[in-house]
Amino acid sequence: MAHKNIFLLIVLFVLANLKAMAFDEPRSSYIIVLGIAQDGGYPHMGCEKNCCNQAWRNPKLAKNIVSLALVDPATKKWWLFEATPDIKKQLQDFRSKTASKYPYLPEGVFITHAHIGHYTGLMEFGREVMAAKNLKVYTLPRLKSYLEQNGPWSQLVKLNNIDLISLSADHQIDLSNNKVTVFTVPHRDEYSETAGFKILTTTKKYLFIPDIDKWGKWNKNIVEEIRNVDVAFLDATFYTNTELGNRSIAEVPHPLVTETEDLLAKELPITKQKVYFIHFNHSNPLLWHLETQKNLLKRGFNLAKQYQIFF
Repeated sequence: MAHKNIFLLIVLFVLANLKAMAFDEPRSSYIIVLGIAQDGGYPHMGCEKNCCNQAWRNPKLAKNIVSLALVDPATKKWWLFEATPDIKKQLQDFRSKTASKYPYLPEGVFITHAHIGHYTGLMEFGREVMAAKNLKVYTLPRLKSYLEQNGPWSQLVKLNNIDLISLSADHQIDLSNNKVTVFTVPHRDEYSETAGFKILTTTKKYLFIPDIDKWGKWNKNIVEEIRNVDVAFLDATFYTNTELGNRSIAEVPHPLVTETEDLLAKELPITKQKVYFIHFNHSNPLLWHLETQKNLLKRGFNLAKQYQIFF
């Protein structure tokens, strides 16, 4: 009898753990954060400073380059925002986090701009790897032309691995039960314009601006934009203007996290709580320094976390 009781306890323990491991998926459309780091990822190539050494020693601390997944449980479709150099891992991460309930490839990919951390993952859809068939890739017009006219991206178009779909600024498109609006922001536009996105599900409004030069250069008021959404994923590349050492931060302009905080200093807590900083450079202590992270949270703001789910 004692043996039967022990066996029963073991079975119940296993079943309880299996239930805990199951993916408790939201019923409405939701966002999964698939990456939070700047284009070079974390740890950063060639970095031997304390900020990266801890992640070199402990790979569990590594972070993917910034990317979001929009997931629609009703239609079993999903969309990827940004095609990063980490895309292979991010697609596998998505598959794992959603318990293989969705197609391996997304229904479409939205790209903000032609800086290496945001579009070069498209190469994985080519003949050398996935040999995808007409995967929808949504871009603004200048980026579309760049991909069509320059190799190796033009080969993806020629072989119908990707199907480029041109977006119009401030135009909304429907994605099953969701809507996406693209807009432009000022940034270093060497090869393409730079986009941001508003994502509207049945339950939440999201703002996604991983890259911008300065909020003051934009023709929209960032404070108003934050007020009008539920979650705002905002550029947090740098915390201070001295992070790059002897390299001028003017070469890679971004709004400092402290500048964004100052803009929102007089806002109500409910507005500040909407901000989830993202796109952290490896030098940004918000990526790896616990005390800096705690202080920012105390001031009412949030940090996007890898694999965090919003619904």
